[in-house]
Amino acid sequence: MAAAVEMRNITKKFPGVTANQNVNFRAEWGQIHGLIGENGAGKTTLMKILYGMEQPDEGEIFIDGTPAVLSSPKEAIKRNIGMVHQHFTLVPSLTVAENITMAKPTLRNGLIDLKKAAEIVFEMGERFGLKLDPYVPVKQLPVGLQQRVEILKALYLGADILIMDEPTAVLTPQEITQLFVTLKSLKEQGKTIILITHKLKELMNATDVITVMRSGQIVGHMETRNSSEEEIARMMVGKDVQLRIDKKMPAFGKEVLTLKGITHYDKRGVKILDGITFSVREGEIVGIAGVQGNGQTELIEVIAGLKEFQGGELILNGRSVSNSTSPMQRRHMGLGHVAEDRQTMGAALDASILENFMMGGHHGQWYRRGMFLRYKRAEEIAWEQIRHFDVRTSDIRLPARSLSGGNLQKLIIAREMFLNPLVLIAAQPTRGVDIGASQFIHRKLIEMRDEGKAVLLISNELSEIMSLSDRVLVIYNGSIVGETTPEKSTEEEIGLWMAGIRSASRRTL
Repeated sequence: MAAAVEMRNITKKFPGVTANQNVNFRAEWGQIHGLIGENGAGKTTLMKILYGMEQPDEGEIFIDGTPAVLSSPKEAIKRNIGMVHQHFTLVPSLTVAENITMAKPTLRNGLIDLKKAAEIVFEMGERFGLKLDPYVPVKQLPVGLQQRVEILKALYLGADILIMDEPTAVLTPQEITQLFVTLKSLKEQGKTIILITHKLKELMNATDVITVMRSGQIVGHMETRNSSEEEIARMMVGKDVQLRIDKKMPAFGKEVLTLKGITHYDKRGVKILDGITFSVREGEIVGIAGVQGNGQTELIEVIAGLKEFQGGELILNGRSVSNSTSPMQRRHMGLGHVAEDRQTMGAALDASILENFMMGGHHGQWYRRGMFLRYKRAEEIAWEQIRHFDVRTSDIRLPARSLSGGNLQKLIIAREMFLNPLVLIAAQPTRGVDIGASQFIHRKLIEMRDEGKAVLLISNELSEIMSLSDRVLVIYNGSIVGETTPEKSTEEEIGLWMAGIRSASRRTL
């Protein structure tokens, strides 16, 4: 039987970079095929080529045994290939049925037949185990159901080969479990699923076979049941990786960050934060878990001084902080901030790597002599920290945009830790970075905690929250609805809070 997908000797080069080098990739019918690799390994480029978003410089593609020229996503769709992107491409104001049938509307007498569209969506939901109300506007759906809409949209267009790009990034544990049930159901109906992920646990639970990429090439292919997380991590990185995070028993000190009843309204007058109350102590990592969009971003920005709060009290290192206290003043009071969006908030991409490292510390004693900046001294410090944090660059005068995502993140972590804050906001510290960089960043956060500093960790990765935190808070709809410790709770229990199922009052397990 011919393979669902066969890509032979695929090579794709960009200026100065070879993304894929003679890649041979094969996916069979009726399988969930995991594709994993570090940032820059070439996996996303390979799948963009399969979906017609990029064109290979060399190589051939065969779909179900026949040659295919996939010059655009439209051509890929004609060959029954679909792709569900990490960031959904839905129109929030339109209904489920309208979103699903938009690219190929149902017509009656030349007019769009929404009743027929709803019937089709209902029937597909029954057939594929993806039941949805076709008449509900997408904006009213939780994230997990919005993802169902994306999958049904691809299936409606005839997808027999479905590419899933990091599909669990914004889902609760329960939604992830349901997604994998759905994918296995599609597999049983003969579909081929290609799952791009960086989460080893999910890869092991969901897939039948795994392909590992490193430096633009295939370095491993195996049946999932015959592999292990350690083996896959070793193939990805090229050396042994310590997956378990070792922590000493905490030694808590005084409270250095306290929020009492913090309330925030957006520009439209909608309440985004509703009476947020918690504290973080010296020598403690407090993790905030929640599905993206439940107030985490606004909470970070209120603490950092980027947004105002309209009620409550914020205390930093024993001193009350008002809306007039600038972000720089808060830095001087001991606050560090690893921004959740490194490219727009955490760095100035057109400024040099050196200038980005100096940001926030340029008023301090490290780089100044009177009114003047000491660039030679700044270069010495920057190189010392860049080597210590394994930021890979040949020239710190290059613009920050020359760094890969993982190296840019390590640069930001190096900068914030060098400034030696009493409290560090670590927002999505490992988002989009590979396993090697993630493990490095985790070790640095633990070191900071062990030195008696306070860390407020905000992450969409529940496994990261559970492995790093001494205490876990759950945020839902702008309120803290649960407080526990990793030892007392499971990911499934915390997932219920994250989904709002147990949000009637704040509870402690």
